[in-house]
Amino acid sequence: MTKEEKNILLKDLCARLQYKPHCRVFKLNEDIKENDDVLYGVIGDNVITLKSDEDECLMYYQIKPYLRPMNSITKDEEKELGNYLSTEVFLSIDGLHSVLRAQRHTSNFLYSRHLDVLGLIEKGLAIEAPEGMYN
Repeated sequence: MTKEEKNILLKDLCARLQYKPHCRVFKLNEDIKENDDVLYGVIGDNVITLKSDEDECLMYYQIKPYLRPMNSITKDEEKELGNYLSTEVFLSIDGLHSVLRAQRHTSNFLYSRHLDVLGLIEKGLAIEAPEGMYN
């Protein structure tokens, strides 16, 4: 994993923490330790999952989050996002603050739906979530 990939992964994981993303956990020898765990915390290069032992910290490269590809967005999600964006774009006439607020809300919407906004799946840094995992 390159330094850039590491940074992208850690930034993405931190942004998703509040939405309890599922992840696959690997042992150091790359065998699967847990097929389905939930990310609980990120501290520097370390991550903690719900199934982690009490004093266990994992390295960032030992997990892969389960994400939904962008093309899996549902019609309802697309409509909700479209309605929100059109309202925010209209309000952006009020200035930069409104534009930044719209970007933050859009990002939160996409992260809360576990969509792969940074292309982690194609980079091999995430796994496509099985259908129904986040229902």
